[in-house]
Amino acid sequence: MKKNKRSGNFKFLLGKSWMKFKGWEFEGELPPQGKFLLVCGPHTSNWDFIYLLAIMFMLRIKVSWMGKHTLFKKPFGKVMRWLGGIPIDRRSAHGVVDQIVDHYNENENLIIAVTPEGSRRKRDHWKSGFYHIANKAQVPLLLGYADYANKKAGTGLSFIPTGKVKQDMDIIRNFYKDIRGDHPELENDIILREEMSDK
Repeated sequence: MKKNKRSGNFKFLLGKSWMKFKGWEFEGELPPQGKFLLVCGPHTSNWDFIYLLAIMFMLRIKVSWMGKHTLFKKPFGKVMRWLGGIPIDRRSAHGVVDQIVDHYNENENLIIAVTPEGSRRKRDHWKSGFYHIANKAQVPLLLGYADYANKKAGTGLSFIPTGKVKQDMDIIRNFYKDIRGDHPELENDIILREEMSDK
């Protein structure tokens, strides 16, 4: 136990030192549940990952991520899992959403980080998988961010999706409306494809 405590303190100090070095402020807290989906946005730069790490260290949490199942073959499989990777087989009839929902159902404590923009390229919508995972598993969405304009990073609003897509996405859009990525011109429109098809 003492070893884990020291390790947590070391990572906390590392994250705090990074934020201080960059002149950034940290804000945020965790929802009371032991499992949730961490939304990371906007995603326009490789630096976003560094700030995500700093947030993880300062909140003393272990965050998992989804990866193609082929990344988890020998000899790197154990390392990928140790780093928090969850293998996803996109060929499976049991779709990506259901595979992740199963992981949530099987674990009392699980935090998965997702970048709904999918890539750093400009697109006209967010990928909807994150929303459907949280809605089907009934776990909170925790909205995380790196605001380069104001040099702030952390976590903010958390809520469990209702299944009313536009209503829930309006909450997300309102949260991120004044948050700017490293390259604002590359920020994706915060809208899901199913919302676009309803217009």
